[in-house]
Amino acid sequence: MKGVVYKSTGSWYQVKGEDGEMYRARIRGRFRLDGIQSTNPVAVGDKVMMKMEEGNKEVQAVIVGIEDRENYIVRRSVNLSHQKHIIASNIDLAFLLVTVAGPVTTPTFIDRFLVTAEAYRIKTILLFNKIDTYDQDQIDEMLFLSAMYKEIGYTCIEISAATGKNIDKVKELMLGKTSLFSGHSGVGKSTLINALQPGLDLKTSDISSIHKQGQHTTTFAEMHDLDFGAQIIDTPGIRGFGVVEMEREEIGDYFPEFFAMKQHCRFHNCLHLKEPQCAVKGALEEGTLFWSRYNSYVQLVEGDDDTYRRDEYRE
Repeated sequence: MKGVVYKSTGSWYQVKGEDGEMYRARIRGRFRLDGIQSTNPVAVGDKVMMKMEEGNKEVQAVIVGIEDRENYIVRRSVNLSHQKHIIASNIDLAFLLVTVAGPVTTPTFIDRFLVTAEAYRIKTILLFNKIDTYDQDQIDEMLFLSAMYKEIGYTCIEISAATGKNIDKVKELMLGKTSLFSGHSGVGKSTLINALQPGLDLKTSDISSIHKQGQHTTTFAEMHDLDFGAQIIDTPGIRGFGVVEMEREEIGDYFPEFFAMKQHCRFHNCLHLKEPQCAVKGALEEGTLFWSRYNSYVQLVEGDDDTYRRDEYRE
């Protein structure tokens, strides 16, 4: 039987079969080693083949294969830095929730997520949440970030999951699609999903007053069917986002504004670092490119692997 993975805990899976029923499933031990180099060989959103298992009260089915993925979003495993962790697969649209306070989402984190999404051809929308809680300085910072990413070409929506502001715009974009929701712990993913689908009752939590960080309320990625004709993948809060599977020569192609001007660089393989007559560096000097984007790019190209662990929640 074919099915779609709705939840993964790392040891067992919840799979919705083509018959519409939900099955508790596992994978065979050798399946883990079958050419899949990740901490989780099966991810939420995967289309799988499974066999029913008779006489086992704990497990109803065994996953025996995965169909080719249309795309997936992946990051470096924080604990195993040389391995990757697939967050979810077969995604139509990704929403990255951003907050300028409680907790702080840095441009570095945003850029790393966007670069990964660009690499796997996943359209991303930035949701600037908690706008009802900001003071004037925080509002100004949020408006600056929103304007910057809009200028680059990304859709940005200012929302309040708590008050419902602009939730209808998010719903409209989600219709008929499988959407991934991601961001730091505490940015309001669960509150937003509860606002989109009243009655789902995902657990929410307050921000830690000691560390100004979100407290994890989603432990594992999980897909939900919504009654307005959409599917949503809720993910655990991410502290750092380590980029994997990219050659340094291709990273610039996933910064749309860099890619648009690379043809004007003197060298076709320009890395935009120390090369002469570089269009990207020229645009920086002229003030037509944003320095925060360039700094994110340099960190990725120069392989600062530890940055993704320490760039979050800076005061």
